[in-house]
Amino acid sequence: MRKTVTGIALAAAAALLLTGCGSDDGAKGDGSGAERAGDKAAASQSPSPEAAESDAAAKTKGTHEVTLEVGGTGKVSVMYNAASSGFEEQSLPWTLTETVELTAAEQKVGYLVTAVPGSITAADGLLQQAPCVIKVDGKKVADNDAGKNPKGCTYTIKG
Repeated sequence: MRKTVTGIALAAAAALLLTGCGSDDGAKGDGSGAERAGDKAAASQSPSPEAAESDAAAKTKGTHEVTLEVGGTGKVSVMYNAASSGFEEQSLPWTLTETVELTAAEQKVGYLVTAVPGSITAADGLLQQAPCVIKVDGKKVADNDAGKNPKGCTYTIKG
């Protein structure tokens, strides 16, 4: 047991030292502050206006306004995932609007948004899941058929 703990501590210390050795602020180790030739060449090239517009478009493409809605009356527990996530008791009707910024990988494979409300009393006196809706950029993309689908609301945002 002692060997395992010692081995883990040594591995962590080695990783910490190696990580510290890899950080280079563009200055030489001699303290003179002189730039490396590769850094100087990269610094002298400014991005073209087209490249700047492309970068801005990519960031805008990966940004979406997500609205989660749960209908009904009373209080119900809601589990949700958008830009933030939680599992909390909410007063109905409940709405949460957040801005979700997708990474490049999430733009390709998708980012799951969910709203899973608890049960409310339906008009016929039986319990059913509270109705939920997911909107992305103002467009309704998912619902649970007015509470008839017990799986809640899920949607995968891409792009």
